Amino acid sequence: MEANPTGWDALRAADPLLRLERGGGRYTPEPSTANDLASAPGPVAGNCKTTPTKRPAGPGYARGTMVKDFEFPSLAYLGGKWHKTPKTFPVKSPYSGSLVAEVADCGEAEARMAADAAVAAFKEWKKLTGFERGKILRKWNDLLIAHQEELGRLTALEMGKPITEAKGEVLYAASFVEWCAEEATRVNGELIHSRFPNKRQMAVYEPVGPVYAVTPWNFPTSMITRKAAPALAAGCTIIVKPAEQTPLCALYLAKLWEEAGGPAGTLQVLPASDPVPVSRVLMEDMRIRKITFTGSTPVGKILYRQGADTLKRVSLELGGNAPFILFEDADIEKAVQFTLLSKYRNAGQTCVTTNRIYVHKKLEADYASALAEAVSQLKVGDPLDPSTNVGPLVEQQGLDKVVSHVQDALAKGAKVAAGGKPLGGLLYAPTVLTGIQPGMRILEEETFGPVAPLMPFEDEEQAIAWANNTDYGLAAYIWTKDLSRAFRVAEALEYGIVGVNDPVPSAMGSNLPFGGYKNSGLGREGGHWGMEEFLETKLISFLLP
Repeated sequence: MEANPTGWDALRAADPLLRLERGGGRYTPEPSTANDLASAPGPVAGNCKTTPTKRPAGPGYARGTMVKDFEFPSLAYLGGKWHKTPKTFPVKSPYSGSLVAEVADCGEAEARMAADAAVAAFKEWKKLTGFERGKILRKWNDLLIAHQEELGRLTALEMGKPITEAKGEVLYAASFVEWCAEEATRVNGELIHSRFPNKRQMAVYEPVGPVYAVTPWNFPTSMITRKAAPALAAGCTIIVKPAEQTPLCALYLAKLWEEAGGPAGTLQVLPASDPVPVSRVLMEDMRIRKITFTGSTPVGKILYRQGADTLKRVSLELGGNAPFILFEDADIEKAVQFTLLSKYRNAGQTCVTTNRIYVHKKLEADYASALAEAVSQLKVGDPLDPSTNVGPLVEQQGLDKVVSHVQDALAKGAKVAAGGKPLGGLLYAPTVLTGIQPGMRILEEETFGPVAPLMPFEDEEQAIAWANNTDYGLAAYIWTKDLSRAFRVAEALEYGIVGVNDPVPSAMGSNLPFGGYKNSGLGREGGHWGMEEFLETKLISFLLP
């Protein structure tokens, strides 16, 4: 690689996710191959057989149910079987508008079936040792990596993520499975020294029970494995309700889980055009002991309230409004490159993406000019084209929000330094706005699109105050060469994740805690913190004779 790469190549070089995909550090499964895994027997515990299946013929694989150009059905995956529903709903490409697949549309009946299957499977799955569960998870990990191309292409088709990013996400998704496969063997208890000489006491960890997971469209593989891998490793069974925009990646993951030897009922996928009937059944079911959700804050609050009636364990990864603070000693060239990576990947549709840029007044003009020039060179277009940097917004509602935020800012005095307009379909030009002032919606709300608003600040105290002036607290970014300031500001920011000269602090972060403060959610995903979300603690006390 050249000494000073420029453009998108520089960003890829700086991004561990994309760098892995390009070569060098790419992991390949050893010693097994995908074919080996598809035919290898798994462990057996009681009636919980883990014999994998290859593409079976029969109901559910009939002509017309297969996803075009892919070898898996567009049906629900319930109780280890592919289930046809009375109704279907369309999944369309946000780039071309073309039909990708007609997908099974689940409702209350399927939710009840899934709950029964999850409860039945849990009785046997929890009895397997961590080593046995880890063995299946390792096979799942290997299959994910072996199917990187297929899952990457499927992601690009159904949600519009550029193919290079999409394939990088598959590696990110696999990293959670790999981590949890090993962590399954480390769910250890604790011997507690008793105050009484005739007692022996210990704390042990047990799976919380069947889990209901609601996952978002912007990371349709990794947000599933980030929940499913620790749940399954801990001994829980899990029902996944994927976003209606992106059910196909979830179904493909189920196919690979089946091939890895995952027992029937341990992982189920319920696509649904309307999540309410499915959620109502599963949230009211006392046997479903945990809800894990990634999505908007308003919906998260609804699920939180619903979970109270059955006292479900709750994990919520919700919205963000990430500040990007550029201090006067920052390297402008690097800051621009990292802004592109933090702001414009996935067309700005990530929960940790930079949403507000606070730049010291001394750097404002130079940084704005350099950023606008770099943004103008980004290629917008077909997500299946490897040279595309920015793909479409996932749906019209998202595009409308971007347009309204930009229009509101311009009406209140902001100026367009780059972009600032729709490009047809669901494409929007990567945008830089200057002259941002308090009271503009783009500062107060999460835009979730490729728009960077720049606002100058006077000093450190003001920057911290502005950054914390939000109901959200997921991710924040600091750019400075001053180590003392870096620690001072990082500690002052009310956020669950702080990147110091790091635009992607959670990249390949299967071992890292991910979550936010305030209205950005409850709990953590990743590492041992993510495992603990799916475990109950039991005290066992022995009174010796």
